[in-house]
Amino acid sequence: MDDDVDFISLREARTPFEKITETQLTEQAKHYKELLSDHLTHIEQEKDDLLSWIHEVKTPLTTMQLMMDRLEDEHLRTQLNNEWIRIHLLLDQQLHQRRIPFIKNDLYIEVTALEPLLYKEIKDLQSWCMQKGIGFDLSLQSTEVLTDAKWLSFMVRQLLTNAVKYSENADILLSSYLEEGHVRLEIQDAGRGIDPRDLPRIFDKGFTSTTSHHDNAATGMGLYLTKKVAASLAIEIDVQSTLGEGTTFTLTFPKKNAFVQLTSM
Repeated sequence: MDDDVDFISLREARTPFEKITETQLTEQAKHYKELLSDHLTHIEQEKDDLLSWIHEVKTPLTTMQLMMDRLEDEHLRTQLNNEWIRIHLLLDQQLHQRRIPFIKNDLYIEVTALEPLLYKEIKDLQSWCMQKGIGFDLSLQSTEVLTDAKWLSFMVRQLLTNAVKYSENADILLSSYLEEGHVRLEIQDAGRGIDPRDLPRIFDKGFTSTTSHHDNAATGMGLYLTKKVAASLAIEIDVQSTLGEGTTFTLTFPKKNAFVQLTSM
């Protein structure tokens, strides 16, 4: 709803009926503006409360990580660390999910180096990958992109988490290259792949694979949130997958002049 209802364009009320109608319309518009303002304030307060709670939870999680590192039982330490990673990723997902509706006010577009960004995300998943026998191979022909670094990190985190979750004893390939003036970043795994029937729906909110009902860890939110962030950054995201062979996600970054439109929205 617009902040101000324009009654100037309406014909000036002359008859008693027109004056009553004009008064009622004005009062209703004022009432709905107040309701909308209250609703937005309530949503903002809920978001702030949840974000505050998530940040508070991260403190004991950090303490737990330090305690786990001192465990002598390697098997137990690995199991606990994997569960810690899972909790950390879920909290991180919730944190960003609450921020996405306000993402336009949170963008800082700058030249971003891909290599350190990718290595940081890989390092955070290192213990999980070691347990599953997963390695990484980087081939970066294009080393920089123009984007928001923190939101790109979130997208990469979701895609790497998916790749690791559904892979075993195989390398994940991350490559970048320039094509038709666009930088493209590919994340390719050799995991179980995606059923062709599922491909059109993988970015839907809450969707989980129809072939993996035993996978209770899946929330169906990671790819959905990735797609929403990609739209805000004018990044195209595509997927190719062969069941039983693996999946490749491709991020296509906009040309530099496209950000003139993005930042002016």
